[in-house]
Amino acid sequence: MSNLKEKTFNCEKELTLSVIGGKWKMLILWHLGKEGTKRFGELKALMPSITQRMLVNQLRELEDHLIIHREVYPVVPPKVEYSLTENGLKLMPILDAMYEWGKDYIEHVLEKTKEQ
Repeated sequence: MSNLKEKTFNCEKELTLSVIGGKWKMLILWHLGKEGTKRFGELKALMPSITQRMLVNQLRELEDHLIIHREVYPVVPPKVEYSLTENGLKLMPILDAMYEWGKDYIEHVLEKTKEQ
């Protein structure tokens, strides 16, 4: 999170996009928000085209920004679970709105351009 404190943002929207932007973060948040706590392997299975390294990096960034919580259990083999924090849960209405917008866009824009 320290890199966010050092940055200057022109507006709050820019800050929000820097925290949740990127190809994978919103998908990670969506799965945790809609399906609940997940282990690393479960998240990887839900996004088969993400590399293990990218998933690790995205999870670390979201954890650094206090959007997700990483719970490590002292068992062998190691068990680690990811869940949304209170800040992460506050993003769900935004993600829901983005989902609805995308669904509407497919239906009313993309499908119509295919017909032409």
